[in-house]
Amino acid sequence: MGTKEENDGKEYGVERFGCISLAEMESYYRYTQCCQQLRRKYEILQTDLPLCAAQIGTELQKQFATLPGGRGTDGSPIVIFPEFPTFCELEEDEIKNVLYYLTTVPSIATSGVGFILVIDRRLDRWAAVRSTLHRIAGAFPATVNLVLVLRPTTLLQRALSDFLFKYNKDEFKMKVVMLSSVTELHAYIDPGQLTTELGGTQEYCHESWISHRTAIEAFALMVKTTAHTLQAFGTELAETEMPNDAEATTSLLDLHSQKKDKMKEDLQVSQSQGALLLECINEPFRTDAEYLMTHDELENLTTVQRLLGQLDETETAFDDFWERHRSKLEQCLQLRSFEQHFREVRCQLDATSERLCGFSEVSVNPVHAEHVLRELSSHEEKARDVLDYALSLASEGDGLMENAHYAEDSIRPKCCELRAVCEEISSTLRDKKSFLLTAMELHHALEKATRWCEEGIYLLASQPVDRCQSQDGAEAALQELERYLETAPLHTVIDCSAICCQYEAVLTTQLRDQVERVFQKQSSVQEMFEKRRVSLKKLAAKQTRPVQPVAPRPEVKSPQASPNQQRKERRYSADSALCRKVESPVSNGGTRHASLSEEDENLAVLRRHVMNELLETERAYVEELLCVLEGYAAEMDNPSMAHLIPSMLLNKKDILFGNMSEIYEFHKRTFLKDLEAYTNCPELVGRCFLERMKDLQIYEAYCQNKPRSESLWRQCSDCAFFQECQKKLDHKLGLDSYLLKPVQRITKYQLLLKELLKYSKGCDGCDDLQEALTSILGILKAVNDSMHLIAITGYEGNLSELGRLLMQGSFSVWTEHKKGHAKVKDLARFKPMQRHLFLHEKALLFCKKREENGEGYEKAPSYSFKHSLNMSAVGITESAKGDNKKFEVWCNSREEVFIVQAPTPEIKTSWVNEIRKVLTQQLKACRDASQQKSFDSPNHTTNSSVSLSPFRSNSQKSQKKQEEKKAEAIAVSDNSLPAKHKGSTKLSLSVDASEENDGYSSGEEPLNSDTEYDAVQKLIPGRYTVVADSEKAGPQELSVKSGDVVQLIREGEEGQWFVRNLRSSKEGWMAHANLLGLIAESKSSQSLSSSDDSVSGNLSTSSSCSETYTSFSDIKP
Repeated sequence: MGTKEENDGKEYGVERFGCISLAEMESYYRYTQCCQQLRRKYEILQTDLPLCAAQIGTELQKQFATLPGGRGTDGSPIVIFPEFPTFCELEEDEIKNVLYYLTTVPSIATSGVGFILVIDRRLDRWAAVRSTLHRIAGAFPATVNLVLVLRPTTLLQRALSDFLFKYNKDEFKMKVVMLSSVTELHAYIDPGQLTTELGGTQEYCHESWISHRTAIEAFALMVKTTAHTLQAFGTELAETEMPNDAEATTSLLDLHSQKKDKMKEDLQVSQSQGALLLECINEPFRTDAEYLMTHDELENLTTVQRLLGQLDETETAFDDFWERHRSKLEQCLQLRSFEQHFREVRCQLDATSERLCGFSEVSVNPVHAEHVLRELSSHEEKARDVLDYALSLASEGDGLMENAHYAEDSIRPKCCELRAVCEEISSTLRDKKSFLLTAMELHHALEKATRWCEEGIYLLASQPVDRCQSQDGAEAALQELERYLETAPLHTVIDCSAICCQYEAVLTTQLRDQVERVFQKQSSVQEMFEKRRVSLKKLAAKQTRPVQPVAPRPEVKSPQASPNQQRKERRYSADSALCRKVESPVSNGGTRHASLSEEDENLAVLRRHVMNELLETERAYVEELLCVLEGYAAEMDNPSMAHLIPSMLLNKKDILFGNMSEIYEFHKRTFLKDLEAYTNCPELVGRCFLERMKDLQIYEAYCQNKPRSESLWRQCSDCAFFQECQKKLDHKLGLDSYLLKPVQRITKYQLLLKELLKYSKGCDGCDDLQEALTSILGILKAVNDSMHLIAITGYEGNLSELGRLLMQGSFSVWTEHKKGHAKVKDLARFKPMQRHLFLHEKALLFCKKREENGEGYEKAPSYSFKHSLNMSAVGITESAKGDNKKFEVWCNSREEVFIVQAPTPEIKTSWVNEIRKVLTQQLKACRDASQQKSFDSPNHTTNSSVSLSPFRSNSQKSQKKQEEKKAEAIAVSDNSLPAKHKGSTKLSLSVDASEENDGYSSGEEPLNSDTEYDAVQKLIPGRYTVVADSEKAGPQELSVKSGDVVQLIREGEEGQWFVRNLRSSKEGWMAHANLLGLIAESKSSQSLSSSDDSVSGNLSTSSSCSETYTSFSDIKP
């Protein structure tokens, strides 16, 4: 029995003889009959015996017995024993083998008649004759009819033979006749049946006879072997089970074809051997046309001819049988291929049906309906390819059945199933499309009616009341209303029930409610029109004299009225007030809420559209990565492709592809699944990005390796390996385009997040989206910074020990050095140096940018290291030389000063803020460590006043000055701090504007940076120092200048603060946002300084335009 394979409840396996047709059975029967006849022909030749001429060739060569082919009068074969003097010396086995073989040469029928033995002993003695007769009688295996002996011819021997034969003839157990001459022999046997040695006419060559016998027997054996092989092969083919897959069928067809070719070769060899043998048998006729064959020769000739004829017939039967078998195997291959394609297309059809079943064609507005229709069109395009493939497969099945395929009963239902499923999917697509088009028609009708209502309301509101006071004005307004009402049948919903009946198939609960709302709105507008018509008709009818319109009397302002209400003017008369009263509920109520609801729905549709784009591009991205890894990276390890890989590419897969496999695994196994979980709530997808933000940092390693990868690609891009891989993948673009995909993908995320954020204002996940966007931009910045960082050359240390890279950029830099107590410019440098700065957590690097020649990433600049500053010894001055783009970075009490000019003020501000943040964090860490050490110290004291000045003074005068500054700072601090901060944390404010005084001291601890940040973000009443000029924008506004001290008194409406300028004693209002920009800097623009033995820092606010930050260096807690 054959194996069976089940798929969707159907059996694809075929049993052994389950599909054999009647024609195949007849062909197989005819073929086996031919093989059996060949075997019978072989048996007729009696070659299926223990001995053959090749085995006893030596004994036959002695020629002591021959079978020349003559026959007696009764048809008995004649065996001749010619003169052989040493006959008595022959071995018994030799005599038996030769006699046994000679008796098997004639056919069975001829041998059954019996043999005639002719013994020629004319030159021998009687004793030898008697011995010969005894040995022949004992060794001859067949029936002997007559023994004719030519006795010795010498006188003595003849006499002895005559005398002794009479007494001994009974010993021989054979009929023996003694002959004296050949003439007497002719009386018993026709001379034509005797050889010339016995006076006959038959020409006999013993060597030729042995050669013919050997050839005939070899041919017969070959025919037997061929017949057996053909029959076994035929049985194998007939009993072959049809495989269950295309690959196995192809292998079986190839195997059988090889065996068939071998069979054909054997047949052709047998036929050529038989033809050669036949030519040898007929050779005497070429020399003598009157040559008469012996009976044995005639018998051999007939047998060989029959064998050749039977071989031809067998070959014909074999070819017919093989052609049927080959055709069946090819049909089996077609069937298996059809079944495999059927299973594939069935899965695709099921997936398409599932997608369509899950596709909702319900829409809420025209924009949504158009969006859903576009999505449906996209599904239809994808489904069309599958449907075309399925229908073409069904047509292929029809072609198989038309060609009389043996599995027609299996193919037909599959074709019908494919057509039925295709029709079902097509019908579903048509129904959904028809549903959407009908829904769009209804949406447009409702939208048209809504627009008509809104335009009508606008028309009512825009009619001037003063014109309506006259008869002509009232009539004109009335005609205007009449004309607009005439357009109602073309734009309005005539009958709500008729609409519901007409569009019943597409009416959802939401849509039905929308129809009712539109109809109610329409009725209200028509009622308003009707009331206005009635009023206008009355005005047009009762006006008998012109009336001078006058402005209405202003109403008395209520003391409780709001300022906005007080500013309104009463511009309309009683009719105008009536119009507003009628219009208000519709225009301000229903229309507003409807538009807001529609706007929310539109935003939701747009969010879903962006989410769909995110998911679709993510899936495509994952597939592209897999394609590259399998089609290129894996092929580099394929031994069959090794000869195509150039030597420069060997063992460099990690360089070429970087960590692409890690990126693929993350997106395939984690990120894509996480994104799909937010399909129905795209506004919350920001959480997914935030959760996986650390994982997304793997792109930094990929981008850092990209220059090496691109350089290697340019060296090997033309090699045969990449061309072969691209050909296999059927890619139009080369590998370099796909190696750029990860870089493009990480930059694509921030664009999609921006789109989602734009459409998610006010949603729950808006903050998460904003934070995710910021984080993604941070990753992009880190990637960009790292690309510059790896281009630094000449730095002897380890860049990773400098901490995280915070910022990098190009600046103009001047240097100044302090010699003794005087400042001089180094080399009087007026022209600035162009330097690229790298700000790390622990150091600031100065590098020289060098542009490189090349292509792609090789064209990127490199940076030669020039100088570095330890951030623990760095101070900053935020403004330098009166230029808002310059700031100073210095160290070692300004012994070395770098004046840095940024391209724009904004870049300068961002760098100053970042450096300030680093210094503040270092100060806080040092302060915490110092406090911890002081608490752990046994000599701990409550006095926290420690000098931070870098200049040490032992004089009482210096100490007194410091105490006066301390008291002044504390006094200012008490007045400027908010109430909730007083008494707990104090801020030391220094008013020293001298540029030469580099150090600042304070006896109090600085404010924590977090508290300071909160105070800036949320303003509270108190004193602040202004750091920038601000002109007033209105009469109520207050103008301030940099250095002014202002006091925030109270917060008013709409983010306004009432502010007093303590320098000019002027008061006024200032916007909250402006204040943040003016005083936030002052709250944070404080000086950080330290000395070698300091344990605490200082935050100082300067009233001068030069705010200076110093750093702590070598502080030992």
